[in-house]
Amino acid sequence: MSNSAPNVVGAKHWTVGRIARITVMVIIAAAFILPIIGFIAMAFRSQEGVLAGTDGFLGLGGMSWDNVVFSWSQINGFGPGDGGLFTRWVGNSLVVAVIGGVLALVAALPAGYALARLRFRGRKVMLFATLLAMVMPNTVLVIPLFLEVNAIGAVGELWPVAVIMGFFPFGTYLVYIHFMTTMPQELVEAARIDGLSEIATFFYVALPISKQVIALVAFFSFVANWTNFFLPLALLTSSQENKTISIGIQELIGASPLFNATVAAGLDVKLYMPQLALATFLSMIPLLIVFLTAQRFLIRGQTVGAVKG
Repeated sequence: MSNSAPNVVGAKHWTVGRIARITVMVIIAAAFILPIIGFIAMAFRSQEGVLAGTDGFLGLGGMSWDNVVFSWSQINGFGPGDGGLFTRWVGNSLVVAVIGGVLALVAALPAGYALARLRFRGRKVMLFATLLAMVMPNTVLVIPLFLEVNAIGAVGELWPVAVIMGFFPFGTYLVYIHFMTTMPQELVEAARIDGLSEIATFFYVALPISKQVIALVAFFSFVANWTNFFLPLALLTSSQENKTISIGIQELIGASPLFNATVAAGLDVKLYMPQLALATFLSMIPLLIVFLTAQRFLIRGQTVGAVKG
């Protein structure tokens, strides 16, 4: 019997079909990658270079660190007094995204475990409600949530936004699928025979085998909280200092002479395309850090629910 590795179909022969497939994939990849490169390069260019259009392919020839330093001074100077609103907005987003992510984990893990491995009255109704809330558009919930927060006089404060972001039905459903497919019922029965209570079974048996789904829920919750737009727009617009970066970017765009010359005329700081591109790029860095940190767990956990263990 031969021990050689099996041949990969189409790996050795450059046929017309293979060349055509590779060409199409390269074109599609370029259509996605080139705009991103051009956008990042914009953050390193000057407004004069952008207007002159002399910075070469995708503006790569006009990139310099001095342009970044100037653009950052403009962004950081935005706001009343000495400015600093941008860093304040990024800090607010970190607060609501982290607190919301922690609350989502605290709620989703026991809820998903209970739906998957416990049998109680109303279980199917709760599972159906979870699925219904998961597919419901955020815009539908914004007005009722605003009325509730307004009733307790907390509009414009960060804590209601963080608490509401802890409501993450997709995380509950992900945990439910994880325990349904990777935790055999026999393991739960064995824990009960050994005398463990349901709570002890959850903490000592279920949680130790759930690192991947914990990373998945934390990652998706953080991304959803960081990019959430409608909820902060409804609850935080009345307080400029308590805005998150998702709606702060909108305010920066609205204050640019490129989009609103009337508003920009009364401002000391002028934000053009390089400054807006740098602000957007900086707002994406926390997401990139979280993704790279959780990448190992995300790759392992991407097949959660794919097969039954």
